[in-house]
Amino acid sequence: MSLVKKAACIGGGVIGGAWVARFALAGIDVKIFDPHPESERIINEVMANAERAYAMLTMAPLPPKGMLTFCGSLAEAVADADWVQESVPERLDLKRRILTEIDAAARADALIGSSTSGLLPTELQAQMKHPGRMFVAHPYNPVYLLPLVELVGGKATSAATIERAQRGAEQIGMKGVVIAKEIEAFVGDRLLEALWREALWLVHDNICDTETLDDVIRYSFGLRWAQMGLFETYRIAGGEAGMRHFLAQFGPCLKWPWTKLTDVVDLDDALVEKIGTQSDRQAAGRSIRELERIRDENLVGIMQALKGGNGGKGWGAGKLLADFETKLWANAGGAQRSPDLSAPLRLVNTKVSAAWVDYNGHMTEHRYLQLFGDTSDALLRMIGVDFTYVEAGHSYYTVETHIRHLGEAKLGQELFTTVQIIAVDDIRIRYFTKIHDAASGKVLATAEQLMLHVDSNAGKSVAAPAAVRSKLAGLADAHAKLEQPDGLGRHVGQKR
Repeated sequence: MSLVKKAACIGGGVIGGAWVARFALAGIDVKIFDPHPESERIINEVMANAERAYAMLTMAPLPPKGMLTFCGSLAEAVADADWVQESVPERLDLKRRILTEIDAAARADALIGSSTSGLLPTELQAQMKHPGRMFVAHPYNPVYLLPLVELVGGKATSAATIERAQRGAEQIGMKGVVIAKEIEAFVGDRLLEALWREALWLVHDNICDTETLDDVIRYSFGLRWAQMGLFETYRIAGGEAGMRHFLAQFGPCLKWPWTKLTDVVDLDDALVEKIGTQSDRQAAGRSIRELERIRDENLVGIMQALKGGNGGKGWGAGKLLADFETKLWANAGGAQRSPDLSAPLRLVNTKVSAAWVDYNGHMTEHRYLQLFGDTSDALLRMIGVDFTYVEAGHSYYTVETHIRHLGEAKLGQELFTTVQIIAVDDIRIRYFTKIHDAASGKVLATAEQLMLHVDSNAGKSVAAPAAVRSKLAGLADAHAKLEQPDGLGRHVGQKR
């Protein structure tokens, strides 16, 4: 059962708007209060970028998008919310006042999170009448893609509140990490501030410019951190002797005069202008929205790569994504309607995203195979071969595929797939898939495929269970009455 069905977001800036998107794309209705005159435009632009990113991130069926309601008062926004997320500017007096207003207007059982980057929850909840349900929920930008949220309780926060917040974070595809003690800036920003301080000195001292510094991060340890963090990365650096050897070898370096961690750079006008000029040059005229879209594409690519790591089991943020997709597929499966057997099965609807195209703006070759694979997965779920079935040790494996490319799919084009069952027996499924342009119905590509039912543990083909064979037989009998698809049985290079 869903813990969070309705959310409220107070403040709709960079973080607040992205919280709106995270909740809404998880199927949660969101009420919003932000007195800024442009808040609705800004949030709708953030939502558009978030939807674009999710189309690249996953083929799993997202729930119907939550409804956004822009409210005229804070009390109206929070009145029926299960989770209220405050994301107003980082000023203690302002946040304390807003949280106290939320506390007075929200339901008694509502969770109240603050998006503060460093203010202590004990200080924030000081004037609340019901401080036990208030906690810090510190996310990372963009909230709708980066899954981490630091959960920090104050002295009055109940353990039950933190446990509920963790479950709520999991519901929306996030990793709720509980910080054991409240400290200024928590954990993530403590680490970032140390790196930021060093970076400012390196630019100040003309060691490098902003672009060089960013290149050093993104082409080296940034990639390592993205998938393994700091300590496990350094464990590997210690070789077979592990972390203890690494600490013994490199620990003494910490006493060398390398760092300026305790020496704060003077951000005077000259340094601010220097950094601003270098940053402008680095952006090369790209707008903030364009940079956000590029960032989102890169993050999607990293998470998709991590999803296939660890022998296909997923790793880090990729495993979190895979687990979230499993729940999405399971939830969608419960609402399936009886298929129309008078025509090939229409199984997947999608849109060609920016991550799917090549330098010509056309869908690249391996994405056709991915779409055929997603369609195969949808067919298997229809006959009962779902995640639970696979975890129990059985599945269908594709052993033959013949793809024809008949047209071009372009960026932004809406597509759908259809499947016609050609033949089945106790072990095999032979089927024919088409990718169609959604607007015209034109066939852009076809795939004739053969799958075998296997015992995954034994590594050999075996007969499928009677329940699966029965569903397949019903599909095959109905599709036997259909006209055979054009291209069935062709071999590579065969003349038309």
